[in-house]
Amino acid sequence: MKHRILRAPLAALPLALLAGFGTSAAHAQSSSSAESSLPETVVTATRIETRTDAVLSDVVVIDARVIQQSVGRSLSEVLARHAGLQMSANGGLGKQSGLFIRGTETRHVLLLIDGVRYGSSTAGAAVWDNVPLSAIDRIEVLKGPASALYGSDAVGGVVQIFTKRGVKGLHPQASTTLGSFGRREVTAGLSGGSDTLTYNLSVGSLREDGFSSTNRNVAFGNHNPDRDGFDQDSLSASLRWAVAPGWSTDVNFTQAEGTSQFDQGPGTFNARTESTTRVAGVGLERKWLSGSRTRLRVSRSDDMSDTFSTTVRPDVFNTSQTQITLQHDWNIAMGNLLVGAESIKEAVSGTQAYAVHSRTTDAAFLGLTGQAGRHLWQANLRRDQNSQFGDATTGFASYGFQITPNWRPHVAYGTSFKMPSFNTLYYVSAFFNGNPSTQPERGKNREAGLTYTQGRHEVKLTRFDNRVRGFITREPVVANVPYARIDGWSLAYAGSAGAWSWFTNLELLDARNELNNLKLQRRADEVLTASLDHRTGAWVWGTSMQLVSDRFDNAANTRRLPGFGTVDLHARYDVNRDWSLALRLNNVGDKFYETAYGYNQPGRAAYVTLNWAPQR
Repeated sequence: MKHRILRAPLAALPLALLAGFGTSAAHAQSSSSAESSLPETVVTATRIETRTDAVLSDVVVIDARVIQQSVGRSLSEVLARHAGLQMSANGGLGKQSGLFIRGTETRHVLLLIDGVRYGSSTAGAAVWDNVPLSAIDRIEVLKGPASALYGSDAVGGVVQIFTKRGVKGLHPQASTTLGSFGRREVTAGLSGGSDTLTYNLSVGSLREDGFSSTNRNVAFGNHNPDRDGFDQDSLSASLRWAVAPGWSTDVNFTQAEGTSQFDQGPGTFNARTESTTRVAGVGLERKWLSGSRTRLRVSRSDDMSDTFSTTVRPDVFNTSQTQITLQHDWNIAMGNLLVGAESIKEAVSGTQAYAVHSRTTDAAFLGLTGQAGRHLWQANLRRDQNSQFGDATTGFASYGFQITPNWRPHVAYGTSFKMPSFNTLYYVSAFFNGNPSTQPERGKNREAGLTYTQGRHEVKLTRFDNRVRGFITREPVVANVPYARIDGWSLAYAGSAGAWSWFTNLELLDARNELNNLKLQRRADEVLTASLDHRTGAWVWGTSMQLVSDRFDNAANTRRLPGFGTVDLHARYDVNRDWSLALRLNNVGDKFYETAYGYNQPGRAAYVTLNWAPQR
């Protein structure tokens, strides 16, 4: 308990900041025009379109503007800087990376692409390194357990990517980027349609010479001070057709082919991984006169990688996930009622001889989201039947009360589970031995929050406490330990006034293995991110920063990673209605830092992008 007592003064900081933010937000609102806008909607927190002001969960939305400004960044870097997540990466662009939502493991984050589960069933975690930013229109990040909505994996939260969709008319687009580390990128797209048919086609080609992904601290003598580049070609397409009144169908397809180089020593040999990311789906939707809707969707995702190293043959890991979902929702007196059923089949293949090559999960779920007067609620229940591990029942409940038009507290409780990956169970190598007796992890999360809103300002304070029973550790051997406990505070403030807009997020975290009271690796106790943008005439300019405290790189807490801070700058100039020029300078201070011991992160880097998007 000593470490929790010592952190008590620090944990009180969000409460003090909330009071200050509320006062400053009110002042900013009164000093600017009393502007207001309709609240946007999000899907991930409830599985149906819900206004953000009616969502009790902690959801962060990263829009197309922010994604376009993130030249030179990977998907995991964008999420770390704009959604308050923590990350680790084994080098630069295209290298293996991980994300931690509220301090949970990378394997505890579910990645959805257009509603389709995507990731590696062998590694047991989402694959962030080959998802092309140029295909993304919007990202929603749900913080907190979501197994009651989506099943296994969502112990810490969900990241859902929405690729670009067609809009009425004809809208071509193209861009080209040049920059540091030999960056060359070209994108093009065509979006259009009519009242009954819309379509989108986007393509991209990226080449980057990179920098040395390792330094002399890396294990096993793998350092080679050469450039470790990344190449990627991507395609994304979608089609939506209103076939008859009340009936519509849609098709989506996204694929990226990437090649990433990395050091594998000793010597000067450059290993490489060739990866394929593919997501495809077809859906049918029926809107009924009663205000209800039925949706059927059949989809599949593939994650395939071939790693060419010093061995005679490549290491091959292939995962496919086939998903069938039937969902119906309708408005009733108590809110929006959701019922559904889902079937998921995971299949793995490759050079590793797994004792089991596939497993299926059949699930049924229901939910209720509603509001009456000053009361808001959400409840979800899901039952999963897995062919390998049996049954799992998870639930989620949240209640909020609108004390005043500005202040709303809420409380929530949710359970979760995570099935062991095929590697955790069966993979064998010189450095790793799977354990076939490994059991699923089970989580229980409690949280309480307070939200302040006024006009275009929102301040959200959340206290969370997540206990994971049967936590899977790999050091020194694969095993379930009794408990890991991840608790902390998060404080986020987003707002705008006149030509200014800003976002900041503070996370205070304590993530520990309760068996030995040691810190979980690569999580910082304190992380602060912030961004500020200003528009003046044809110019938009802004800055963002990230401050990360020190953390441990290993489970034994004997190897410490120093804290760091970075600042980025960006600017955009609208040459005319059709053309714009964007400039970006990342890591202005050329700060050296590591998010994984022995692996470099990008130094100072500059990029220039020319965009063409005719306005009709």
